[in-house]
Amino acid sequence: MSYLDYSLTEVLALLNQGKVTSEQLVNECFERIEETKDLNALNSTYYDEAIKRAREIDSARKQGDKLGILAGVPIVLKDNINYVGTKTTCASKFLENFVSPYTATCAQKLHDAGAVVIGKANMDEFAMGSSNENSAFGAVKNPVDPTRVPGGSSGGSACTVAAKQCFASLGTDTGGSIREPSSFCGVVGIKPTYGRVSRYGVVAFASSLDQVGAITRTVEDNALMLNVLAGRDEMDMTSADIEVPDYTANLNKGVKGLKIGVAKQFYSDELCDDVKNSLNKVLEWYKSEGAELVEIDLPSLDTALAVYYILSSAEAASNLARFDGVKYGRRAEEYSDVVDLYFKSRTQGFGKEVKRRIMLGNYVLSSGYYDAFYRKAKRVQKVIRNEFVSAFEKCDVLISPTTATPAFKLGEKSNDHVAMYLSDIFTVPVNIAGVPSLSVPCGTSSEGLPIGMQIIGKHFDEATLYQVANAYELAHKEGQ
Repeated sequence: MSYLDYSLTEVLALLNQGKVTSEQLVNECFERIEETKDLNALNSTYYDEAIKRAREIDSARKQGDKLGILAGVPIVLKDNINYVGTKTTCASKFLENFVSPYTATCAQKLHDAGAVVIGKANMDEFAMGSSNENSAFGAVKNPVDPTRVPGGSSGGSACTVAAKQCFASLGTDTGGSIREPSSFCGVVGIKPTYGRVSRYGVVAFASSLDQVGAITRTVEDNALMLNVLAGRDEMDMTSADIEVPDYTANLNKGVKGLKIGVAKQFYSDELCDDVKNSLNKVLEWYKSEGAELVEIDLPSLDTALAVYYILSSAEAASNLARFDGVKYGRRAEEYSDVVDLYFKSRTQGFGKEVKRRIMLGNYVLSSGYYDAFYRKAKRVQKVIRNEFVSAFEKCDVLISPTTATPAFKLGEKSNDHVAMYLSDIFTVPVNIAGVPSLSVPCGTSSEGLPIGMQIIGKHFDEATLYQVANAYELAHKEGQ
């Protein structure tokens, strides 16, 4: 049995018992990366740096030094997270040679906890996409079925974990970008409450919706990762000054007496039979374990996708205005004046999907359309948020599908942008409301593809999500 077959928690125990070294784990990870390189999951790797750090941690452990809780474990970062001295490309030609001058808070927390960063994961360009086909460095393939997408935009992050290239990864989630790939690849992914994890040092897509989260193989691993990541950061004014609990403390409490909400809006026409059947079995299992199922109504849910694409595109247009070919990033070689420089640099540097969203964002922010689109979307966002708050007065968590279908074929939706955007139909409401959500494997399709369920919780109540998810995972471990 390879050490890569162990979970993060299990391999940490082996490290602390002296049964394996960090150097061994790093070497195994890089051997696996080479074996599975056709998946195109990583944009860059750092073998020399990782081995040096692993040896330092191994030496400190032998000497009995006090180490962080992730000491020696190989981990991957999404390629929009700054880590000093490494390339942060956002999978874009615009930043293909940009080297981070500083480290993001989330990456610094992992470093301080002893994690060994071994690479940066491929992604949809500037985190805009649902399939990871929008990368300037080529599409990522699903490790379960390489003819299919891994989901986006954190497809590389989910792929590295599912393909056992590392023990955990970081992704970002603006409208489902952690949860969808986690569902498609059969792993566990958390979108924490907005403000729970610092965004400082993460290249922004839509600042009011973006959130950093972990992707792991087990619920316990994910809870451990959030223990490290969560907390107030003075460098991020949107990070919440709210006490962080130990997310691993109540993992084994079970679900007896908990109220699980089921919203009829989640049973939409887009839901395929395999996903619907898996979800029904999940709900029946929770009921058999003593949980109470409560019917919930979220009447404005069908507006969430439109609200999301208005708000996220508007913020993207604003955030990406800084990429002009002057201060940093790719610059056009030939231009006549500064306006021509801006135009050619942005035309050559950005991919089609990024351009599409910049144009949409500028349109809804333009004079004459701001009130009709952006201001109205902000009002509807408040309505959706209030509906979630009201729902949680009747239940402890909500359960829905993560995605309407299992992973689709590469290229299947590339020319149908509406169909691609509909991939996010169950995940975007969570970002609009700012609540936390966890995607957990809950079965397989008739074609053997992973299916994920989404457990949605109250603001800053990630602990209950882990409790509910862990109960299911432990009971169904053998079948997954």
